[in-house]
Amino acid sequence: MDEERALYIVRAGEAGAIERVLRDYSDKHRATFKFESTDEDKRKKLCEGIFKVLVKDVPTTCQVSCLEVLRILSRDKKILVPVTTKENMQILLRLAKLTESDDSLEKVSEFPVIVESLKCLCNIVFNSQMAQQLSLELNLAAKLCNLLRKCKDRKFINDIKCFDLRLLFLLSLLHTDIRSQLRYELQGLQLLTQILESAFSIKWTDEYESAIDHNGPPLSPQETDCAIEALKALFNVTVDSWKVHKESDSHQFRVMAAVLRHCLLIVGPTEDKTEELHSNAVNLLSNVPVSCLDVLICPLTHEETAQEATTLDELPSDKTAEKETVLKNNTMEYNGMNMEAIHVLLNFMEKRIDKVLPPLRDVTNRPEVGSTVRNKLVRLMTHVDLGVKQIAAEFLFVLCKERVDSLLKYTGYGNAAGLLAARGLLAGGRGDNWYSEDEDTDTEEYKNAKPNINLITGHLEEPMPNPIDEMTEEQKEYEAMKLVNMLDKLSREELLKPMGLKPDGTITPLEEALNQYSVLEETSSDTD
Repeated sequence: MDEERALYIVRAGEAGAIERVLRDYSDKHRATFKFESTDEDKRKKLCEGIFKVLVKDVPTTCQVSCLEVLRILSRDKKILVPVTTKENMQILLRLAKLTESDDSLEKVSEFPVIVESLKCLCNIVFNSQMAQQLSLELNLAAKLCNLLRKCKDRKFINDIKCFDLRLLFLLSLLHTDIRSQLRYELQGLQLLTQILESAFSIKWTDEYESAIDHNGPPLSPQETDCAIEALKALFNVTVDSWKVHKESDSHQFRVMAAVLRHCLLIVGPTEDKTEELHSNAVNLLSNVPVSCLDVLICPLTHEETAQEATTLDELPSDKTAEKETVLKNNTMEYNGMNMEAIHVLLNFMEKRIDKVLPPLRDVTNRPEVGSTVRNKLVRLMTHVDLGVKQIAAEFLFVLCKERVDSLLKYTGYGNAAGLLAARGLLAGGRGDNWYSEDEDTDTEEYKNAKPNINLITGHLEEPMPNPIDEMTEEQKEYEAMKLVNMLDKLSREELLKPMGLKPDGTITPLEEALNQYSVLEETSSDTD
């Protein structure tokens, strides 16, 4: 009934009546995300009628009401097929000021129309494959960048920036070609970094250092939303940067890393928004080439050193504990370097990896069985994707301080064999990196169960009867020879290749391994 009444007025009414009926429809369906299939045809016709109104010379308030209803209706994928045409997309681009012209954004009265048009485009592009193809044909990414350049330094149009950035994020997510276009043709890396600088009001004190006001106000909700959308778009633009990094890009990546450092040291309007902001910053940092991450750490400034000294001087000499607290809270310092950003990163990671490898108590279940983070990571150690498999194993190995016996305790030999073979550690030992002294984390439950834990599966198994206990010596010899013959046959037919460990801990065909040990023994005898 709502669609019928709205459609009748849209087709035959004047601008004032259209505005009123669409405003009523918008108010009623503002929170509607699921639609009745019985009214699908009416909604399609209502969309078509709205586009016909938008090409007419109607007041701005009427345009806004039309676009609000179109935004609501565009949540339904099924009705977008007939209305997603090149002509209709161009209507929305024109209203959103996404044109090739150099017209400035001076008419404040037009801002609501621009914002609503961008919202409609976000929904339509996300829900319609046809719209995604038309976006390429209409060169939408270039138009979005052009609009961003018009408003990047103007804070009173944050809503326009926010939805421009959201649409840019969607396009770069859905089309790999657009990522390349943004990166190289449209200078998206530099543009989006400048958007972040503007959102954070960064004041540079050096080439890659910014002034941090710890007592300053938090970011506004609008600035935070803009920054989050820019970070998400930048992630798409730089997603393969660590693979194809060019030396000529070093400066721009360092600037971006410095901006991300600033981001980690400021807060949003709420704790949840701060978490979201920092989460997107950390994600983007993973795309920054390692050689450009040094800007996360910078020397302490004279002001920071002086502030710390002044605060300490104000405390009595016997207040040792209070002085240590001041040193801890004032500035995270190590060897004269400001470690605040690293401290934030560590806290952020701690929230996510807490309880990954707690002291081991449950040894009755296999390491890969369960819902803890450790169980999930161990399952990934045998994933079909080689990259996933490798990174999960490396992560757990590092958490175990690269000690083979500690890794086997948490994963079992079967799950860890791939990593150990690649590292040449099948015979045990530890990795090449240095770690702090080991702590005794074995629980009483683990110590009591340890003698009965199956080293291959990594869990406690009930004692199994030994099948050869009831055999005679002749039966044992017969079964042993039978096994030898089977292995010999598999080996000769190259269905199975016996392997052995070389002295360096890597695996090799058994014959070669035996030869190497023979050479070592001869060398040792000669030395003696």
